[in-house]
Amino acid sequence: MTPVFLTVDTELIWRHHCARLPLGEQVARSIEPAGVGVAYQLDMLARHGLKACFFVDPMPAAVHGVEVVRRIVEPILAAGQEVQLHLHPNWMGAVAGDGGAAHGVFELVDLDRDAQQAMLARAINWLVEAGCDRPIAYRAGSYAANDDTIDALAALGIDYDSSHNGSAHPWPSGLSLPPTRIAPTRHRGLIECPVTLIEEAPGRLRHFQICALSVGEMRAALDHAAREDHAAVTIVSHGFELANRSGTAVNAVHVRRFEALCAMLAERRADLSTTWYRDRPALRLGQDDRPLPADRLRTARRRAEQLWSNLIAERAA
Repeated sequence: MTPVFLTVDTELIWRHHCARLPLGEQVARSIEPAGVGVAYQLDMLARHGLKACFFVDPMPAAVHGVEVVRRIVEPILAAGQEVQLHLHPNWMGAVAGDGGAAHGVFELVDLDRDAQQAMLARAINWLVEAGCDRPIAYRAGSYAANDDTIDALAALGIDYDSSHNGSAHPWPSGLSLPPTRIAPTRHRGLIECPVTLIEEAPGRLRHFQICALSVGEMRAALDHAAREDHAAVTIVSHGFELANRSGTAVNAVHVRRFEALCAMLAERRADLSTTWYRDRPALRLGQDDRPLPADRLRTARRRAEQLWSNLIAERAA
């Protein structure tokens, strides 16, 4: 069996803060946009009997207090899914209502190790204060992690990281691992669970994310992982990415992909079983798993679909 980490990065979107939207509108457009946000995703997961990890960013507590984080995590926990740690550092130093004029660094890797550890420790405390168990897994915002990040996480008792994304390597995803590393591996005292990749063209990598791969590519990637007995599959989504960028209308392309993915994982649970980090699944560490090789026709079909998504679905009012 190949365990599947189905992950949902869950955060307040910075551009809504910059637009000076009221906090309630920021939460609505980031967490529950157009009726296809976290609540909808939780319902779909429950219908298909799937486990998912919601990587939640507690950093808006620096501006709005812990209550805004509690509003985000309570429905996830009530649905029985897990919450782990996500972090966008630009919220530190931000000011409500200033249109984004004040902010911290946008990538955690722009801080030294001690500063990273201090910010991570504060984020952990906010997540716990919001009602979550102390996290054991982490994904950096924008995949912006380096070996200093891993050392800081290890010092704070985090056991898993899922920031390595070869399609964003070497910056901001800057771990000292090969870009094509997709199998879980022990790295500097943690278990690194890289984001799964496919080749969209020879030598060019694309990560397994709902808004990045077509249904055909996702199906092919899952078939490849099962056929090659991969050690794990790590899939990325976001709480907001099934809607358009403004959070005001459904992106039908992305919704169709998410629903198809849930159906595929439900059908394949015998050999591709969703899991939580808190399950601490027995992972085969250090396998030389390889991304799905490129297929020109498959890539061309996705590019045509992506064009429709960008030109039509994203501009829906």
